[in-house]
Amino acid sequence: MAANRTWGFFFMVKFLSLCLIFRLTGSQSPPAYWNAAHATFYGDMNGTETMMGACGYGDLIKQGYGLETTALSTALFNNGLTCGACFEIRCYDSVQWCLNDTIIVTATNFCPPNYSKPEGNWCNPPLQHFDLSQPMFRKIAVYRAGIVPVLYRRVPCVKSGAGDVVDVKIKGSSTSWIQMSRNWGQNWQTSANLIGQSLSFQVTTSDGKMVQSDDVAPADWKFGGVYEGKQF
Repeated sequence: MAANRTWGFFFMVKFLSLCLIFRLTGSQSPPAYWNAAHATFYGDMNGTETMMGACGYGDLIKQGYGLETTALSTALFNNGLTCGACFEIRCYDSVQWCLNDTIIVTATNFCPPNYSKPEGNWCNPPLQHFDLSQPMFRKIAVYRAGIVPVLYRRVPCVKSGAGDVVDVKIKGSSTSWIQMSRNWGQNWQTSANLIGQSLSFQVTTSDGKMVQSDDVAPADWKFGGVYEGKQF
């Protein structure tokens, strides 16, 4: 690989997928108000089409998210900054289609806009829209509805506190703390050469909580390996 022939290379941390499993704890006071949006669904009841989404989490079943997930419209996705955030959603204002249930889902994918179809494309900005996995949609609405009005609000994630990571630093056993940059979704990278060093991480979520985990990956870590920090 070209990366092995140069001093500089990209070390990518794919959260809950490639290199490191972060299990953040903490709380975030959810807002007392609800916002209006709409919801549709994609994929089948097995969630096959929801895997490998734009946030970079990979196989959502293996990573512990299951099918309790959603894709976000442009207005909510915020260029990937909202990846990992959790939302409480309920159907409203439709006696015909709404079911009496509330769901909590994690943002793991992007619902792309279609500017060639300005009418009837619910993921076009500035619309706030959730494209749910089919099992989640069918908890709050009748399948035949296709699309329903919903109310939503941000809530703490059971799996990872605030959920959306806003800052990551990495430290090799022979380096000081190095600022990582967001590549896309919740994939972070550095150009520092860290091969042969054990790796520590500092992860900060949008609620301001920072968690540090030391020596998460041993000095002989491998690309594609999965390592879990005891402090997370």
